[in-house]
Amino acid sequence: MPVYEFRCEKCNKKFSLNMSISEYERTKFRCPKCKSTRVKQLITPFQVTTSKKS
Repeated sequence: MPVYEFRCEKCNKKFSLNMSISEYERTKFRCPKCKSTRVKQLITPFQVTTSKKS
């Protein structure tokens, strides 16, 4: 499941959420500290692991 990272534009707190892509598409994000909806998604690196087929 992907991990999405956000930063609140009101209180500047960074937080992460684990959710599926379908959950991400229908969720309105809210800061866990101040409950503001003014959050911005951060661009973060990721690694993909695939199975090796012969």
